[in-house]
Amino acid sequence: MGCGCAVSRYRSLTMTDVERSTRPRDRKAQLAAVAAELFRARGFPGVGIKDIADAAGVTGPALYRHFADKQAILSYVVLNGFEDLEEATAEALSDSVPASDQLEGLLGRLATQAVERREIAALWRWEGRHLPKEDQREIARRSTLALTTWSKALLVQRPDLPAEDAELLCWAALSVFGSVSVHHTSVARRRFAALLVELALDVLNATLPAPSSPPSSPIAGLGTPSRREQVLAEATALFAQRGFHDVSMEDIGAAAGIAGPSVYRHFPSKAALMVAIGHRAADRLALAAERAMQTSDELSALRRLAASYVHTILHTPELLVSFSADRVTMPDRDKADLLRVQRDYVAQWVTLLSAVRPELPVREAKITVHAALTIANDLARTRRLATRRHFEAELTTLLHTVLGIG
Repeated sequence: MGCGCAVSRYRSLTMTDVERSTRPRDRKAQLAAVAAELFRARGFPGVGIKDIADAAGVTGPALYRHFADKQAILSYVVLNGFEDLEEATAEALSDSVPASDQLEGLLGRLATQAVERREIAALWRWEGRHLPKEDQREIARRSTLALTTWSKALLVQRPDLPAEDAELLCWAALSVFGSVSVHHTSVARRRFAALLVELALDVLNATLPAPSSPPSSPIAGLGTPSRREQVLAEATALFAQRGFHDVSMEDIGAAAGIAGPSVYRHFPSKAALMVAIGHRAADRLALAAERAMQTSDELSALRRLAASYVHTILHTPELLVSFSADRVTMPDRDKADLLRVQRDYVAQWVTLLSAVRPELPVREAKITVHAALTIANDLARTRRLATRRHFEAELTTLLHTVLGIG
């Protein structure tokens, strides 16, 4: 959980701050950078044009000279980020670069971009659903093309790898770089980028498990769930499909077979529903972690903990929905409580990893743990990957690989 829900602390960013950046920007890019920080800190729905203009030190009309609305600003920021990714891909994988150097060169470029512009991955991860549908489709198309290009480059170096496995590994490597958006831990930039490259290379060189027995089917529950449980289950499904802000209490009631106002008998608000979903996910993770930790061997405990996380995320829809819990309007106390639970859970991983690999500095252990968790979170939400027959075993192997305990 903790890998995807850290609440960004808002740092007041003025145009002067942006202009001090070592990377020169034109006026439009400066305004977009200010907006990007606000979107990342408060969430897209929580930011207005006036907020952006005030933070940038300009008037509203001056902002509208560059962007039609705040959605256009979000599109500009995210699409520019993808252009940087495409440029890095084209340069690293060009015919002028020896095939043996291409992948590592690509990873180096992507790592540098991830470290220097952490907000890009954060905005696409958390706010991408607010983009116009055509932009969402365009980004999906371009990201798939990039991943296809990476897969071909990987197959040059690993010709015996099935194409579908190469695709899986490339998606996981991309998640390593995306993991910088879900936490605030940092080290020196050069070392940070080098660590990300090391982790991504480990992923691309991973050996996936051979197919074994078919995965077991989930056991059907007994009886009929209570009305409250039905409401919670339907809300979870709708939030997962459409996002918190695009679902109404009437939608939830209709899905549960009751009138919208009847939902309020069980939950006073949508925010209360999200709080309940977050606590449900936290409880299930805590129970799975407790079972995994029932061993005196730290290496075994960490391996079991990773396996328990993969199993829980694949069989607990509340967990995926709870990743956006910090982006919704809910009481500060509940938000802080969920964040504390998430941090405590991640701390268990870091403590175990530090014990198993004492040579790894604590900050690097945190970055490594977040990379592992983000791989699980991202791939579990990628339908074309999550439908693989032995996906749970493969995903567990990838987490073990990233943690260095494979």
